[in-house]
Amino acid sequence: MQDNVELKGIILRSEPIGDYDRRVIILTDNRGKITAFAKGARKPNSRFVAGTNLFVFANFKLYEGKNSYSINDIEALNYFDELRMDVEGAYYGMYMLEIADYYTRENNDEIMMLKLLYQSLKALMHPSIDNRLIRVIYEIKSTVVNGEFPGPRDNAKYKNATLHAIDHIVQSSIEKLYTFAVTDEVLKELEEIAADTCRLTMNYPFKSLEVLNSLI
Repeated sequence: MQDNVELKGIILRSEPIGDYDRRVIILTDNRGKITAFAKGARKPNSRFVAGTNLFVFANFKLYEGKNSYSINDIEALNYFDELRMDVEGAYYGMYMLEIADYYTRENNDEIMMLKLLYQSLKALMHPSIDNRLIRVIYEIKSTVVNGEFPGPRDNAKYKNATLHAIDHIVQSSIEKLYTFAVTDEVLKELEEIAADTCRLTMNYPFKSLEVLNSLI
């Protein structure tokens, strides 16, 4: 017998299945990353059309099966429409989704990654925050959350402002991550540290990153 569950989460992946259905990967608050199916979601009049897109943050009501979930209802809390309408911003966002997908697992406690992803997507919609800074903060904090941040290279000489920024990223709460600005010189050093971190910890060919790098 199937059980009804209600989970809050963000859609990391969405793909067509069969003629009218959609398969989504959701990063949830209580069950980590899950796979769910939305029957008829690709029909024009389906109530799941908008709620099964990338970035959607929602309360999902589901039936739990043996290996996956079936979506019964979606209460969208944030569609991130502004982000989807900005090509560059959308690819920054998709890159963040891919990192979250890379790190998270089913039935793990992934609440910190969910919070980080949500706050980072919100930050991308604020024109006052440089998207490049958001990216390096997200890259570094993702590795911090997962216990893999190696820190700056010992033999590198970075500005004090850069090291203070790293300390803020490592130690601050998710809610206070995106509350500072840096000079271009400091941003370049942060980008160098983030690039080193990604090579050491992830070293994965993220598809959206290839497109993003061609846009910026």
